[in-house]
Amino acid sequence: MSTFTHIKTSGANKVIVTELSRKFGLGPENVIARIAFAYSLSKDKKLDLENQKDSKGKEYSKTVLFGDNLPYYIALISTHYGIYKTDKNISRYVKMHLDHGLELLDKEIKQNPSLTGFDFLVNKIEMGLKQL
Repeated sequence: MSTFTHIKTSGANKVIVTELSRKFGLGPENVIARIAFAYSLSKDKKLDLENQKDSKGKEYSKTVLFGDNLPYYIALISTHYGIYKTDKNISRYVKMHLDHGLELLDKEIKQNPSLTGFDFLVNKIEMGLKQL
């Protein structure tokens, strides 16, 4: 399995994860981080390792960030990039999708300030089901 132990958001996203957690009220900050990570991957965009942001933000251990589901999250990254689960860049891709997802969520909130966490999740799930 992947060898990383911690992931840090960018400095700018440290504030965003706190604000989103408070606004959405879905529990601790790692919940928003998981949603942001998955949301970024759902966009089916391949992020460039050369564009990685700083690591001056919120720090998560891999256990706090992904809990018992770490193998599934690593599998998502591995599948998305066509790399093996022990690839040396797994942690960099995780960080990039975490930062990207937080930025996407922040943008959506700024465009629709009355959006709640529940409404956001239901809307995205409904949109995903329509694509099936």
